[in-house]
Amino acid sequence: MILLIQSDTTSRLNNIKEKVENNVRLSMEDGLFLYNSEDLLTIGELANQANLKKNGKKTYFVENMSLYFTNVCEATCAFCHFKRKPGEDGAYTNSPMEMVEQVKERITPNVKEFHITGGHNTEVPFDYYVDSIRTLKEHFPDVTIKAYTGAEIEFFSRQSGLSYKEVLNKLKDAGLSSLTGGGAEILSERYRKKMSVNKATTEQWLDVHRSAHSLGIPTHATMLYGSIETLEERLQHMIYLRELQDETNGFLVFIPLAVQPKSTNSKITKRTSAVEDLKTIAISRLMLDNFQHIKSYFITLGTQVAQLALNFGASDIHGTLVEERISHSAGALSPKGLTRDELVYLVKEANRIPVERDTLYNELKTY
Repeated sequence: MILLIQSDTTSRLNNIKEKVENNVRLSMEDGLFLYNSEDLLTIGELANQANLKKNGKKTYFVENMSLYFTNVCEATCAFCHFKRKPGEDGAYTNSPMEMVEQVKERITPNVKEFHITGGHNTEVPFDYYVDSIRTLKEHFPDVTIKAYTGAEIEFFSRQSGLSYKEVLNKLKDAGLSSLTGGGAEILSERYRKKMSVNKATTEQWLDVHRSAHSLGIPTHATMLYGSIETLEERLQHMIYLRELQDETNGFLVFIPLAVQPKSTNSKITKRTSAVEDLKTIAISRLMLDNFQHIKSYFITLGTQVAQLALNFGASDIHGTLVEERISHSAGALSPKGLTRDELVYLVKEANRIPVERDTLYNELKTY
């Protein structure tokens, strides 16, 4: 009986290997088999080969800064430790010019991107968010602005009474070049109800990105894994993204985010293991065959696992950040940012070629 089970397992893995080698799309059942398999190295090698076909040994990073205009938020997501209620201790809302002054204190000549997220702040009008983008662009015209999540765009739409496309056009006119990937968490209504994700629904998040792509605004996509979601929900999340990418080809990269368990409200007591992290990176690469890049996000993975992930299907190691706050407020143990030299070192030590890029993956310099 044991031999029959082993034989069936080997046969199933070989079947998936043939699919990958022949560019045949993997199914939900294939993904579940891989998640339940103990053969991490074979899964990693399949993902590595899939990535090498797409990107060779090039591994991308960007010199960027994370900016947070406000942490005031109407949402009550159980996993978030960043948000504050109006008037709560630690709550803040920076004016556009206050943010400009903060940036001037920290920016380096090499920064190519502002990465902007924040809270769903009902204390300020939609024009505040537009002015924030416009003011930054006026003072730093050579820096690309990647700002706001799909959930934030849905919030702006409710707040202003404008459609998603009208909201996006106003932001685009102000200087927005791309949307961030956040707010997706797990694209499952069961999960979103259980985790009090009282913001954009699955369909609303997808529709915001569909709208952005139709306007020529490329976007990013994330998945926050490691809490109460099922493996089926993780894979369905990937399939939703894969289907939208088939439709629009507007996603630049997929970013799996390991949940950080500091918040006492989240009832999350354990961090994801290195095995689970590497397996999720690899399965993401194999399932999302129409995504060019899978990101190894060192903020939630830690630098060493992030480096290992470059041999498990990842082709991007994010950027310098300067000071990440959201994951660290939830208990991330990684550095809040890395220098260009540190990123280059991590990539080279993984036997990969470091390539500095801009937001849209135009190559700027190879190291």
